[in-house]
Amino acid sequence: MVDVFCKWQGASTSGRRWVVVGEDAVQGVLLSGEENVAVRIRLEREARGWSTNALSDRLNEAGFEMNPSAVWRIENRKRRINLDEAIGFAEVFGLELRNFVGPPQLAAKARAMELIDAVADTFRESQRANAEHARARDALDAYLAEHPDIREEAEVMVSNAIAQASASHLMETYGPPGHEHEEEQDDSAPQS
Repeated sequence: MVDVFCKWQGASTSGRRWVVVGEDAVQGVLLSGEENVAVRIRLEREARGWSTNALSDRLNEAGFEMNPSAVWRIENRKRRINLDEAIGFAEVFGLELRNFVGPPQLAAKARAMELIDAVADTFRESQRANAEHARARDALDAYLAEHPDIREEAEVMVSNAIAQASASHLMETYGPPGHEHEEEQDDSAPQS
């Protein structure tokens, strides 16, 4: 097992930063959004084949005043970037600000950041839905404990409703049963 801990690294032109220190920490992990943005600006600019002049022109056209020297200085961590400027860069590059400040390891993978957000969002939604389902089930169980004479019929109704919802979801997601076999048969049918 590798011992890993964080330490406060000495001052640089862009301030201090936390780095992970341990056996595999040769490159360190940047935890600073400002550092991430500097890397991201260069990656996005170079991916588009833009010079610092071209990026500066696009920023100015979008209403974010910046000269080419400032772009170079931000990319090279010789100048800090403020929030308005970060918003301007994200807008010019067509990126969401929260993805723009993400880890440099994913900076060139904007689509990955979008998909990560989607996975996290749907996970949160599923957790909320699971909690709501548990509350609803608890409320039904409490009610049926007070009315045991209807428990058996209510449980059958719940089972049927869940089965119907599951079947409906499967139809929406995968189509009717045997649908995939029909396509295979159509593909294997002799062509005239």
